[in-house]
Amino acid sequence: MLSARITIDGDAARTVIPAMGPEAGRELPRTETRLSEGDGRTVIEVSAADTSAMRAALNSHLECIRVIQDIEDLTEMKP
Repeated sequence: MLSARITIDGDAARTVIPAMGPEAGRELPRTETRLSEGDGRTVIEVSAADTSAMRAALNSHLECIRVIQDIEDLTEMKP
């Protein structure tokens, strides 16, 4: 089984769990995702049965993080 860990800190870290909770809880074939937070960080741990499943899961999670960061950046620009 393959595993990967993504650690997010900074402003986006506090938003990741509420935003990604439904995505992480969704059953993806051959993968398992766990979210945890503490010390101003959020950690996403992904386990996958094979490289194709890992690639798909990481792409999905990283895209969600990018969208969260983009939204954070846009809301910071408001007066």
